[in-house]
Amino acid sequence: MADLKLNSSGGGSVTLTTPSTASNLTLTLPAATSTLLDTTSTQTLTNKTLVASGSNTVEATSGPTSTQLAGNRNKIINGAMMIDQRNAGASVTPTTNGTYTLDRWQAGLSNASKYSIQQSSTAPSGFNNSTLVTSLAATTVAAGDYYSFQQSIEGFNFADCNFGTVNAKTITLSFWVRSSLTGTFGGWIQNANVDRSCPFSYAISSANTWEQKTITIAGDTTGTWVGATNGVGLIFGLSLGMGTTRQGTANTWAAGNYRSVTGETPVVGTNGATFYITGVQLEKGATATPFENRLYGTELALCQRYYWQDSAGTWWSGLLDGGTGDYPTRFVQFPVAMRTAPSGSFLVVGAFYYNNVGSTTFTPSGGGTGSNVTTLGGVLWKSAISNAPGAAQSQKTGQWNTQVSFTAEL
Repeated sequence: MADLKLNSSGGGSVTLTTPSTASNLTLTLPAATSTLLDTTSTQTLTNKTLVASGSNTVEATSGPTSTQLAGNRNKIINGAMMIDQRNAGASVTPTTNGTYTLDRWQAGLSNASKYSIQQSSTAPSGFNNSTLVTSLAATTVAAGDYYSFQQSIEGFNFADCNFGTVNAKTITLSFWVRSSLTGTFGGWIQNANVDRSCPFSYAISSANTWEQKTITIAGDTTGTWVGATNGVGLIFGLSLGMGTTRQGTANTWAAGNYRSVTGETPVVGTNGATFYITGVQLEKGATATPFENRLYGTELALCQRYYWQDSAGTWWSGLLDGGTGDYPTRFVQFPVAMRTAPSGSFLVVGAFYYNNVGSTTFTPSGGGTGSNVTTLGGVLWKSAISNAPGAAQSQKTGQWNTQVSFTAEL
């Protein structure tokens, strides 16, 4: 191995050392007006391409890390508002607190029929859908009232954030919002017991204009938080109007149920006010990364862990099972393993067709029930039949025009 040493008139020198292995390296000298930097120097690259080869790496000293840019980083399901199994884009007016609207999203309310919710095609660039909330009255929000749009995250999906321990991780929220109103708006995150809360605020500056918001929140090191279980790991919500008893200090963890901030603008306070939301992402780390776009089929499967319904107007295999009343029965297999053994119900009950010395059709009636339902599937039947042709026809197979749903929501 030979070295080449270049001495300068000022006393300095540059030493070029050949590699110790049998390889050839090429050193390209810069242009006359440029400077060749040593390893202790820093150079800003503008309009250049930096390529690492072999065992070399390129590391960013700021911005999102490679871990943050990995897949499955968004803990929100259906953040792009693509999936709406229950309503297929139709508007709904919630009358009961906790009503599920678009998949995984709940309507929070203390009084019925104050706003409607609908999947919308109005969306910012890069998205196809949003959720539209429309105020149906000029509602005065009393001290104990609450109106919200929220999602509960399963413990298995949030346990790595280590809330409730000294190793609690910082999380970052990001979302796109548009409203006919401007001002200060609020939201919150909290535990399943709703006794540890951190409200936050954000501003909407321009009416009827899409704006992206980012909120970073330090992890909670105290309180009771569900770990790696199928229970509620975290609740995230956006306020549509919160009474003063549920308003707290922004970005401050507190022992209590605080869901917004003082001075918020209530969406339900203005008749006809609109509020759109999409691109919701909740991730570990102090930097918001680009929204994680998942394939439609992947997002649908994630939603089906909590709610699933089959196609309407479809004839499914059925059985008159031979029990008392000859219950018409349907066997169901879920497309994915559900969070827990779900409850099932009939959305549509149509005609049951079977062949018994000729063709016979009858429409079952009575209450629906289930048996041996697990996270993978089960059985649904009607407890009575409506007319004579179905009577005393045990162990007859046939086709049943039905639609069923199963729910295992948090």
